[in-house]
Amino acid sequence: MSRLAPFLLVALLLAGWETACRLLHVPVYLLPPPSAVAVALVERAPVLAGSAWVTFRMALQALLVATLVGGGLALVVSLSDPAERAVRPLAVALQVTPVVAIAPLVIIWAGLDHADRAVIALAAAVAFFPLFSGVLTGLKSADPDLERLFDLYGASPLQRLVRLRLPSALPFMLEGLRVAAGLAVIGAVVAEFVSGSGATQGLAWRLLEAGNRLRTAEMLAALVWLMVMGVALHALVGLVERFVRRRLA
Repeated sequence: MSRLAPFLLVALLLAGWETACRLLHVPVYLLPPPSAVAVALVERAPVLAGSAWVTFRMALQALLVATLVGGGLALVVSLSDPAERAVRPLAVALQVTPVVAIAPLVIIWAGLDHADRAVIALAAAVAFFPLFSGVLTGLKSADPDLERLFDLYGASPLQRLVRLRLPSALPFMLEGLRVAAGLAVIGAVVAEFVSGSGATQGLAWRLLEAGNRLRTAEMLAALVWLMVMGVALHALVGLVERFVRRRLA
């Protein structure tokens, strides 16, 4: 019964929404009933599915870039305290800078003919910090007693990194990856909104297009696709996490 509870709640909310729209005669352009959204999902399925794949692909590429850059940078600076003190403030500064503020620059640098590159770069910038911070924190979280034991046996920095710090950092890495996956989707959508060129033809562009034409049902249908896409990316990260844990068990 507990597994059915979320579905029952969603069904109840949709029924209340449908009833309220019909009884109050709410204009469709203002708030369409769920039945109208369902019709838009069916009628616009090919277009929305194609746009969802574009956004999903860019978010996945951004997550990969953020993982390689954020994780790699954390790995390098963890070996030197001065390097960490120098890099961490810059990473924090990047994190607190709104993506919409740097988007015009990135779009210019990437070129108007390569809007997808700009979107990937901006989404990667949004997803960068959780991975960098998670990996760096994990590498610094090794048991001090084990650190002293490695000192006692004269372990090399590489041995200490591979046999002690990386296994200790794994839970932090996986949690950072999980957070970054959601941020990559958000970053891709926001970056596409800001680019405003329509060159990428992702879900954000479909939202803008439908909004300009007051096709609110289609906007909500695109939001449904965004939620599905976010859940799919989260599930993919979960599969990676389970695979890594089984291999290391």
